[in-house]
Amino acid sequence: MMVADGETAQTALEALNNEMRFDRPNHGIAFTTGICDVEGSRELELSLPEKERGEEKTMRHLITVIVDKGNAEKVIDAATEAGSKGGTIVNARGSGIHERSKLFAMEIEPEKEIVMIVSKRDTTQKIIANIRETLRIDEPGKGIIFTQLVDEAYGLLE
Repeated sequence: MMVADGETAQTALEALNNEMRFDRPNHGIAFTTGICDVEGSRELELSLPEKERGEEKTMRHLITVIVDKGNAEKVIDAATEAGSKGGTIVNARGSGIHERSKLFAMEIEPEKEIVMIVSKRDTTQKIIANIRETLRIDEPGKGIIFTQLVDEAYGLLE
């Protein structure tokens, strides 16, 4: 992940594509997505342009699903069943106030998995619905799903 202004992001994306050859199968995916705010970098705070983006211009979404460790494959299976071509799983650790439990007076931070799926705009809701139903996401403690707009992408098989 990299936070950059639009021009730098485009240059970096093109350089990555030239180096990694995302046009070939199984060579990865690179994409850009918008952010609302940046803190901690004076340079970026000053140079991020304000621009209006409408969802109608976006052809893809990034679906991010955060679940307890061991459930990521279920997310991928549910997404694939609904039309997804696959996803990326990242190991993580929970840190919210409701995330910690105690065992023998020691705090335990549960391990999480983050699943990131780039989907076509017309299949996003079907994928999300199948994940929600399969993993019962609407029940407390079962996970979180959120989506972002993908501006441009390389390496996706049509």
